[in-house]
Amino acid sequence: MAKKKNKQPKMKKTDDHLTLQDTLNQDILLKLKQTQQQLKDEEESKKLKEAERKREERRQKEKNKSFEELLNESSMDWKKYKQ
Repeated sequence: MAKKKNKQPKMKKTDDHLTLQDTLNQDILLKLKQTQQQLKDEEESKKLKEAERKREERRQKEKNKSFEELLNESSMDWKKYKQ
């Protein structure tokens, strides 16, 4: 007959056996994730502000165009309507 081998289950870490190092690593990881999310939010906010600034700049530029500039940018051929 074959001998039965006694297999001992490997010990897993439980909440009771957590060391200070384990909890510090979790705290550090949590802080890093929060910092990462905060940086993403700030970057998105900067992008939105920059897009708004560019829209306002284009609007002001369009508002200040002279009639000649508007006429030159027009795709219509004004010579057809000339009599």
